[in-house]
Amino acid sequence: MNAWKVPSLLISGIGISNLGSWIYLIAINLSILNLTGSAAAVAGLYIIRPIAMLMTNTWAGSVIDRMDKKKLMIYTDVFRGGMVAVIPFLDSLWFIYLAVLLINMAGSFFGPSSSVYITKMIPSEKRKRFNSIMGMASSGAFLTGPAVAGFLIMHFGTDICIFINAVSFIACGFILFFLPELEEEPYQSNKRGRFQTIVDDWRTVFQFGKKASYFMAVYVFFQAAMLIGFALDSQEATFIKQHLELTDQDYGIIVSLTGLGALAGAAASAALASKMKLGFYMGTGMLMTSVGYLFFYSSNGFMTATLSFVFLGFFMAFANSGYATFFQLNVPVAIMGRFGSAADMLQGIVQIILTLLLGLAAEWFTLQTVCLVFSGASVLFAAGLLVAVMMPSKASYFDEKSSRTINA
Repeated sequence: MNAWKVPSLLISGIGISNLGSWIYLIAINLSILNLTGSAAAVAGLYIIRPIAMLMTNTWAGSVIDRMDKKKLMIYTDVFRGGMVAVIPFLDSLWFIYLAVLLINMAGSFFGPSSSVYITKMIPSEKRKRFNSIMGMASSGAFLTGPAVAGFLIMHFGTDICIFINAVSFIACGFILFFLPELEEEPYQSNKRGRFQTIVDDWRTVFQFGKKASYFMAVYVFFQAAMLIGFALDSQEATFIKQHLELTDQDYGIIVSLTGLGALAGAAASAALASKMKLGFYMGTGMLMTSVGYLFFYSSNGFMTATLSFVFLGFFMAFANSGYATFFQLNVPVAIMGRFGSAADMLQGIVQIILTLLLGLAAEWFTLQTVCLVFSGASVLFAAGLLVAVMMPSKASYFDEKSSRTINA
């Protein structure tokens, strides 16, 4: 297979899926808000994903590292497509939550599987550019998805948006079918039992974390800043509609224009991939992303909110592609699925706590005040990240020609 075909198929499949997911995200938020009139019910959607991680990620990594990654990605996409298609027929909030839970449980397998596949198929010196181009595809979905959702919701309602997401998952699975097979390590049966296998896998991940202390420090700084941002996302729609008193259409426009900023950022990050050092690339991107959240929750109208989100979207492209490359360089391929799943599970716990804490604090104080405090904390963690990644003595961790991942 020609060298360009693997990246093209990966970007096309995942890009189509992301487009459907953005259309779905706008629709499901507004659908739940219109159904219940409750900001807490909308925030509940953002807690379901980390709950799904807690339910699956203790053992998902053990499955991922031992299964065919291509087939696993296809199976999860087909399952998610089927489950999303069921949602419009549900009239109970709790049944909708259950369907979303199952969708996210399946998604817990897709992310780590795709990360392993990309790491094995894309040469290390080309990964930052690939991740940037993947970011462009995601940003394009971020740009067009909300705009398409706004048009469809206005003329046809939210159900059609949800059906489109179901089709996008199926389409992604179909495209991934044409990817080449990986050379998988043969599975060795463990006679000590499945539970002991899981325990041994967690011990392996823990031992890696102890040895890779600098990697873990950078990882913690990055994820702390990012997870606070995720918690703030749970109040995004509520802040726009209730604090800024804007309409559903305004919300769609703001998110769509944010996608324009993200697309510009992804294009810039791809163009600068070979010219900027990876540490600066990632650290500056995360710091400016956190500052964008601070600007957004300081806004007092449509224009300032929009400009803040465009700024945020631009620099998040650098942060995401930089982090993905750093992760691929420093986590051994042989345990990447297990490490990714374990990390996702711990992130899920933190995300639940932060989201609940933010929602509870918003009941005691004003929503804007609480979100500004959280945004400020994110800026502090991101500043710590920038200091850590710019240490000259740790430059080898950001060397894209390194074979650290393979030899670890």
